[in-house]
Amino acid sequence: MTHLVPLAKEVDENKVTPGVLGFIVFAVMALAVWGLMKSMSRQLGKVDFKETADPEAETAPETASAKPGAGQS
Repeated sequence: MTHLVPLAKEVDENKVTPGVLGFIVFAVMALAVWGLMKSMSRQLGKVDFKETADPEAETAPETASAKPGAGQS
């Protein structure tokens, strides 16, 4: 472990950069996010947002107000 100490003194503490490894990690993460966004966009394109009307939902407010004692807590 003592043989690594001289290497630490050669590094300028004010000019430490992430280097090539940091760039590669960032690039891989950026490509992964791009791929996930493209996949999500493709999957959302397949979704059909048209919803059929629920006949029970339309009659529920009318029947609730017609019952005796409705609206009393």
